[in-house]
Amino acid sequence: MTDHFPPSQFEPLRTDRLTLRPYVAEDAANLHRLLNDFEISRNLAAVPFPYERGLADDWIANAGAQLRDGAAYHLAITGQEGEDEILVGGIGLRLESRVGKLGYWVAPRYWGHGVASEAASRLARWALANLDLDRINANVATDNPGSMAVLRRVGFRHVGEAVEHFLARNGEQKVLRFEATRADLFGAPEGDAQADGTKPLLLVAACALVNSDRQVLLARRPEGKKMAGLWEFPGGKLNPGETPEAALIRELKEEIGIDVAKSCLAAFAFASHAYDNFHLLMPLFLCRRWRGVPRPLEGQTLAWVAVDRLGEYAMPEADRPLVPLLRDFL
Repeated sequence: MTDHFPPSQFEPLRTDRLTLRPYVAEDAANLHRLLNDFEISRNLAAVPFPYERGLADDWIANAGAQLRDGAAYHLAITGQEGEDEILVGGIGLRLESRVGKLGYWVAPRYWGHGVASEAASRLARWALANLDLDRINANVATDNPGSMAVLRRVGFRHVGEAVEHFLARNGEQKVLRFEATRADLFGAPEGDAQADGTKPLLLVAACALVNSDRQVLLARRPEGKKMAGLWEFPGGKLNPGETPEAALIRELKEEIGIDVAKSCLAAFAFASHAYDNFHLLMPLFLCRRWRGVPRPLEGQTLAWVAVDRLGEYAMPEADRPLVPLLRDFL
């Protein structure tokens, strides 16, 4: 499974101060002016110095092609000065086998203002919530403590060392390797262990909606939620005194706008999984009949997935053992 957002569908990412958007041809002159500075290029492995004007045009064209192909997301970091949009840096994410590699730079004029942290946090969180990734990596030269601080501030962990060739330095440079997963950036699943170390039991009901084509509906958790970007069966927590069936009927109405009768819910299997701070017990029901058309009402993404392709979708740990059971049954 591959998710990507070509230029025509990619919505610029915004923060309180910044916009992260695809490069346009008109950025070339400013891109050349900013990157033709050894203070910047020395910390970017793939950028030579001097940085010739034609390289900026080539870079913008190549960045657009990679965005169209879903191979990488190279974006301009811009801010506002009065009515004018100002190019203040660049950020990129290359995609390789469910791993994204993050890189960024900011013009010296804007150092010390939190620009890199703000941009890196926005892109990394967006990517894990919207792209088919398990983690994001980043390498930093050992003599670049500012960038190390940025990554740690965002939520990355130092995981090792390596050596890279830096064009501007014309030689090898030792780098520190950093990594971030969903747990690092979004936090672990919610729950509070007891004082004696025991884990509370969390009851959640889930439903495998199955259509006439033997497709199962999955919902992708949206940005801003724990485990954002993972696909799961629709459902949710039980309220006090609520039965699993009643919880499902309520959740399916609230989450995806469909009406389900209790008689249409068939108990199928259950998941029992120990997270760090709680133990999850999740009955899974099958449903083949409902009223209405499922639609995302809580910012999630919905997908009808052929049963033999369910294993291609990244899911929470508790959901994964249910996939082969569904595949064998359906």
